[in-house]
Amino acid sequence: MKPLPTIDMFEVTRLTREGRLHEAMAMLRGEAQPSASSGAETVKTTPEDTYQAIDLMPPGMSEASWTLAQPAASPPRSVGTGDVSLPEGVRKLMGRFSHPDFVSSDHGGTGIAVPGGARFEDRTFANAAGSRAYKLYVPGIFRGEALPLIVMLHGCTQSPDDFAAGTRMNEVAEELGFFVAYPGQSKSANASKCWNWFNGGDQKRGQGEPSLIAGITHEIMRDFPVPEGQVYVAGLSAGGAAAAVMGETYPDLFAAVGVHSGLACGVASDMASAFGAMRDGGSRAGSSRRGAGTILPTIVFHGDRDATVNPLNADQVIAQAKADATLRSTISHGTTPGGMRFTKTVAMDEAGHPVLEQWTLHGAGHAWSGGSSAGSYTDPNGPDASHEMARFFLQNARRT
Repeated sequence: MKPLPTIDMFEVTRLTREGRLHEAMAMLRGEAQPSASSGAETVKTTPEDTYQAIDLMPPGMSEASWTLAQPAASPPRSVGTGDVSLPEGVRKLMGRFSHPDFVSSDHGGTGIAVPGGARFEDRTFANAAGSRAYKLYVPGIFRGEALPLIVMLHGCTQSPDDFAAGTRMNEVAEELGFFVAYPGQSKSANASKCWNWFNGGDQKRGQGEPSLIAGITHEIMRDFPVPEGQVYVAGLSAGGAAAAVMGETYPDLFAAVGVHSGLACGVASDMASAFGAMRDGGSRAGSSRRGAGTILPTIVFHGDRDATVNPLNADQVIAQAKADATLRSTISHGTTPGGMRFTKTVAMDEAGHPVLEQWTLHGAGHAWSGGSSAGSYTDPNGPDASHEMARFFLQNARRT
């Protein structure tokens, strides 16, 4: 069997943007090597790092959960697999790189309102693993001083604009004072724009999507005054699972993690185990990669009627973040003005500082709690997950 070619995606991106399409196409086919002057790092693909795009279809009016899309008769294979001989796959990839703003909203199609003095910038980051567009919200209160950063990872079929509208995290940023980044998944990487949290190559530091998300974070820290120890990551569904992966693979970068309706890192290694974990909870969820007793401050929201991601996954996220540490917990109950009941469990370290929070939303499904109907997959009746996550994050700034 002919070995798979090594593809320098950074160099492909550079060549495409310079209009050198023939050279980029040759590199994608494995017919050319990156130029010595590029300085780009190559990615070596191994069988365990092979990408598998999981294609989830959103529920219809009579359905309660997402379903696996039926493949086309001859579907194009992802470029991440190293199979670059398919013209259709190459065409889609080249189209993606030719349009930096490839991530667009599938909900409403209207822009995000930005208050005076604030900015919502379109940006793109690229490294050896590929390229991703992202949005950065700079609050109007910013006057050059150092501010924390929250990285928000959207769910399947969503976009940065959609996620910003639904979570209203920009509004919270204006109130509390922090930057917000919204990395965007592309259809080229996943047909439903899900983060590939279950792929072996996307669960490792310095590889795949973790390297892209970390790279976006470092780029913002380079361009804006963001203090180390005040960087956080949160996400919904596939984005929540990706946030858990980022906490495990980059605990030195992210001081705390927020997981809404997501899964723990490592509960799946391929498409079949991903659906198994979503349905029944991850059987492989175990000890943290950070070592026993090394707590990762984490806040979790999950509806107990979630038919897409089993609520057992919330317990597994907390267990992984706890890393077998001995903590004291308190439990409280409440009801929102919208009528949703919830149970809040807070675990504290030896000093009495809250390091883990688990919000169980009674009667809620697969949606961002307390969100706005301006975005997709939100439940305005629930507790304000955005405000609560931001509050938890700012309370867990790491001392450096």
